[in-house]
Amino acid sequence: MKPTQQKSFDTAAFKQSVKKHLTSTYATTEERASSRSWYLAMGSALAELTTFDMLQTEQDSKINNAKSVNYLSLEFLIGRLTGNNLISLGLYEQVSQAMTDLGQSLTDLLEEERDPSLGNGGLGRLAACFMDSLAAQEFPTVGYGLHYEYGLFKQSFVDGHQQESPDAWRCVEGYPWEIARPELAQEIGFYGHVEVYQEEGKEKRRWIPGMSVKAMPWDLPIVGYQSDTVYPLRLWECRAIAPFSLASFNNGDYFEAQHALIDAGNITKVLYPNDNHEKGKTLRLMQQYFHSAASVRDILRRHEEAGHTLASLPKYETIQLNDTHPTIAIPELMRILIDEKGLGWDEAWAISSETFAYTNHTLLPEALETWSESLIERLLPRHMEIIYHINHLFLQEVRRKWPGDVAKQQKLSIIEEGFHRMVRMANLSVIGSYAVNGVAALHSQLVKRDLFPEFDDLYPSKLQNVTNGITPRRWLKFCNPDLSELISSRIGNEWPAHLEQLEQIAQYADDAEFQQQFMAVKKRNKQRLADWVKEHLDVELDTKAIFDVQIKRLHEYKRQHLNMLHILSLYHRLLNDPEFDMVPRVVFFAAKAAPGYHLAKDIIFAINKIAAKINHDPRIGNKLKVVFIPDYRVSIAEIIIPAADVSEQISTAGKEASGTGNMKMALNGALTIGTMDGANVEIREEVGDDNIYIFGLDVNEVVSLRSNGYNPFDYYHADPLLKASLDLLLGDEFTSGEPDRLRATYDSLLDGGDPYLCLADFASYVQAHQDMDRQYRDQSSWAKKAILNTALVGKFSSDRSIRDYVNNIWKLEAIER
Repeated sequence: MKPTQQKSFDTAAFKQSVKKHLTSTYATTEERASSRSWYLAMGSALAELTTFDMLQTEQDSKINNAKSVNYLSLEFLIGRLTGNNLISLGLYEQVSQAMTDLGQSLTDLLEEERDPSLGNGGLGRLAACFMDSLAAQEFPTVGYGLHYEYGLFKQSFVDGHQQESPDAWRCVEGYPWEIARPELAQEIGFYGHVEVYQEEGKEKRRWIPGMSVKAMPWDLPIVGYQSDTVYPLRLWECRAIAPFSLASFNNGDYFEAQHALIDAGNITKVLYPNDNHEKGKTLRLMQQYFHSAASVRDILRRHEEAGHTLASLPKYETIQLNDTHPTIAIPELMRILIDEKGLGWDEAWAISSETFAYTNHTLLPEALETWSESLIERLLPRHMEIIYHINHLFLQEVRRKWPGDVAKQQKLSIIEEGFHRMVRMANLSVIGSYAVNGVAALHSQLVKRDLFPEFDDLYPSKLQNVTNGITPRRWLKFCNPDLSELISSRIGNEWPAHLEQLEQIAQYADDAEFQQQFMAVKKRNKQRLADWVKEHLDVELDTKAIFDVQIKRLHEYKRQHLNMLHILSLYHRLLNDPEFDMVPRVVFFAAKAAPGYHLAKDIIFAINKIAAKINHDPRIGNKLKVVFIPDYRVSIAEIIIPAADVSEQISTAGKEASGTGNMKMALNGALTIGTMDGANVEIREEVGDDNIYIFGLDVNEVVSLRSNGYNPFDYYHADPLLKASLDLLLGDEFTSGEPDRLRATYDSLLDGGDPYLCLADFASYVQAHQDMDRQYRDQSSWAKKAILNTALVGKFSSDRSIRDYVNNIWKLEAIER
């Protein structure tokens, strides 16, 4: 990376551009313009700068003749772009002053931006961090995603229940940072049949789609930190090729006139349509194929326009599959190479199998994606033929390795036998890729040991590890400016591009003055969060309390309900044990539950009902508050994470692939309370046992407990505190006059068998919290631990993750501009 540089900036020209956009683009005047109009005008003026740099990067011959990575992900949870781009451009102060000159506050204008709702959770946020780090280190890249009209959903609470409403993130005026690229549009087919024909005496096959749509690309700029490099995040929007039938309209059939438009629009209408019915499954697979096919065609277009041969595709392009959602890209590339480009199978497979790499994100068998064979056959008939042939050749390889072992063939086959035959996308990804990686050291070990042991035997060097990371630009420099300034005052300002330099901060961990400054920053961040909660939720918070934070997707394996049990235990003890004393505590949740995941929604309801009672119970004297922040998104995380004292990373050991919230909060000086799961294991290695609170069963103990027969009732009857806490869910303590309204969670933990071992880990979890409570009373000691967390997690920069990919998998070279 080049040394830190300041981008040249003409303040007068920028202000003129803002005013021009205010009038010519958004049709208002300086006198009448709203804050939103000013934000849009400012964003449009800034986007002119990045679009120019993006086109220059795109046309750079050095880049076109270097190897690129193409990052395929159905999710990119990028967060608001304006503030982060100003940081990367090195223009934050200049633009702030320019907007002040125009009578506007940059801080207020940034609040007008709605988060682009292009992702759900960790997978999408990781993809965004990786794009940031690729651009920051100037490794040639294009990100490929979908241009959803509506994101996951906007979440609100009505009587404690999650309510979902559409998230139209672009709003009516559009999004100032995106630019349409109609000249790069692609045509994508579905359904139809496979035609067999003769050519030069050989039998050939081609797919005749029954339905075709247009993939319209929109580019968002991914701005390299303090450089002129801007790579595109290319998002495909589905449009009808002929969106309107004038003949049907003139015949009075107004719905039929727009039928093609409606069908096409559905494909990119919503992120993750509910797929617990057949139409939803079809739509989800259509999304995946639409995304993969448009991306593969664009990659081949760029490759051939640069003058490269098809045989050299692996030399110039890597296609990284972020989980199995884009796996259908493998048979799609094979189809194009064989059916459209005229290559033989062996030649095509040699190219394809050296082009794809696959990242696995889950150990949960139920989360490994499978598709009905009949659905693929109907929707993508030629692709199903190709999958069959890939599987046929692969099973020959399995038979050579394990002759006569039918069980091995059944386990490794892409086709899962059964009443409804299913296509295993993870198996296809492993077979069709030259590298497969897990996302934390423990996760990658378990992928080899438990998930894909036979594949590891068959391909000993294919399965690798790349521990996840987070971008320090957004997750410290931008979201925590006070801490960033304090760090820079001691070690200089190069650390956002070299996070390992934070280790120098460790020398100040015992320094009383630095401790006071560090904790003063934390106090200001807690006050900012408390102000937000007061303004939006009307709950008064004491910033002297421990801010205890669990923010992540709502899922049983992440165990928000274990956290809830601990809250119930504190409440019970505050009411019934006169000897019990605790440091005041605020427990924060932020999480969305999938619309069809009923138990997750019941857990949200229970937490909200418990919070409503506790927050207004005069008997506990404000010792305990519970806050569930609705509509969790990146911009909310940017307020919560700098304010966290405690980071809850409490998944059942062996279930969380990595986690990245754990990294973000540790980087911002929070202490982790967690299991030996995912990246917690590596965080512990970095910060040391004294600066993290580990509890609960480890992976081997989980396996042992389950194999010996786990009975949650044994723990329930043996632990009076656990029993008293759980029993609070049965009466009407939190649902006045309506007993048993919280029973669903209670039943899942007892009669439901407690599949994620909350009750087994409860006592250890309570003890870890008591240890933490004691430690917090010694603020100097706590400050030292918090400082060391910030100082010692430099390993978890996504810049390092990307260098690991580059060196071990992708083999790229940085191209400076």
